[in-house]
Amino acid sequence: MGAYIKRHLETRILEASANYPVVMVCGQRQVGKSTMLYHIKEADRRYVSLDDINARRLAETDVGLFFETYGTKLLIDEFQRAPSILLEIKRIVDEKALKGEETGGMFWLTGSQKFLMMRDVSESLAGRVAVFDMAGLSAAEIDGRDYAAFSPEITQLKEQIKGCKKKNVHEIYQAIFRGSMPKVVTSDIARDRYYADYINTYLERDIRDLAQVGKFNQFYDFLVYMAARTAQELHYDEVAKSIGVSAPTVKNWVAILERSGVITLVRPFAPSVSKRLVKAPKMYFMDTGLCAFLCRWPTAETIENGAMDGAFLETYVVTEIIKNRYNGGALVDLYYYRDTDKKEVDLLLPIGDKLYPIEIKKSKNPAHATKNFHALGVYEQQIMPGLIVCMADEIVPYDKTAWYLPLWAI
Repeated sequence: MGAYIKRHLETRILEASANYPVVMVCGQRQVGKSTMLYHIKEADRRYVSLDDINARRLAETDVGLFFETYGTKLLIDEFQRAPSILLEIKRIVDEKALKGEETGGMFWLTGSQKFLMMRDVSESLAGRVAVFDMAGLSAAEIDGRDYAAFSPEITQLKEQIKGCKKKNVHEIYQAIFRGSMPKVVTSDIARDRYYADYINTYLERDIRDLAQVGKFNQFYDFLVYMAARTAQELHYDEVAKSIGVSAPTVKNWVAILERSGVITLVRPFAPSVSKRLVKAPKMYFMDTGLCAFLCRWPTAETIENGAMDGAFLETYVVTEIIKNRYNGGALVDLYYYRDTDKKEVDLLLPIGDKLYPIEIKKSKNPAHATKNFHALGVYEQQIMPGLIVCMADEIVPYDKTAWYLPLWAI
């Protein structure tokens, strides 16, 4: 076991636990959900994992006895393996509330199938549960920085950058190659061995639980195909044709990857505009280490100098912003722009009636980085000065429409 790295979600979990009977942490397998909750739990909170076959059998066959056995100040790991416990949790919570007793923090739940889980939760625990998404370690957590919500406002960024550790381009690609899984970051485990085991566990457990995938070899080929296209638009027909399955099958498999936190989809921002905008989402792997392993890139240097250097850098920046959103307990409101003339802006961040464009570039002083910002005039929102996230050394103006932001400050 490596050293524990303090997670930014800890504070929000404890705050929510004081106010909600149930706190749920969803996220990709092995991102550190149960480790974090076990680290911050009270001495009298018991722990049970439904990966344990005996505990799961009890939960499925005699749910009343399950809660008699383990009590009601409880951390339940991988609860989605026995989703029927949710109705009993609701009954226990409501019974206690009717008696006028304190219900805060009765149950902490973790699960690695967030979208499937949300459907069950919304039916069973509406108004009683605080739900948090969790991803792998953020760069800020690895560097030991305090949490600060990502904002495109320059005054805030200038303040936040003071606590950031400068990194060169090689260090950034080393972080991309390694990935963000806590075990890889904090221990001496062989990276390739870890990701090989991870994929086997994911295929054997989560995929079997989520759907009848059918041919696992084909699903693995699909996983590799998707990894090779991180940071690209997702067209189901193209994927189906390439791997030899139907488009509905691809849609189902994409939903599985999204539900289990392996990928995220960033959709085009398109309120009140013409139909000339591209409607396909962009797809990103949430862990760049897993993505690099699936693509068979052997070292950080080969990624940095290879054909996918830009795609991996964009994936890294987008997922860092998403992790920041998760760690603040906020909605992920990221979009992108692309029209039929192939004018594209990597990210759009709407805040109120304002829209902040963000471009991601590998070079130190990228030129022509804002050339497509003018296309954003199709939107009703006020287009604000944007960001060019790149290998710059400091926050400096690019022109009237954007500022350079060092990549290591994300």
